[in-house]
Amino acid sequence: MNRILVLLGTAMALLVFASPALAQAAEPVTLFPSIGLKAVGIGLGMGLALIGGGRGIGNIGSSAVESMARQPEAAKDISGAMILSAAFVEGATLFAVVVALIMVFVSK
Repeated sequence: MNRILVLLGTAMALLVFASPALAQAAEPVTLFPSIGLKAVGIGLGMGLALIGGGRGIGNIGSSAVESMARQPEAAKDISGAMILSAAFVEGATLFAVVVALIMVFVSK
């Protein structure tokens, strides 16, 4: 009970002392003034696309190697399917990065 009262008192004190600071003239504040939040979002999108593509190709490769270890006679079929699947994942990742780069140049 005592801890709750201390937290409540601290929150009230912060609210009282913060009100004069918040009453100042409003100036537009940007997080990244020279870059813009759009560019930050585009960069995060590109990074997530690349991380997802790398993770997908890693999963495809590990599953293929595991399958080849279980059935060595089917190694040719498995490797062909692995290369085709990895190409599809790589294509989707490249498409996402190209779209993000287009957004960088178009969204100015």
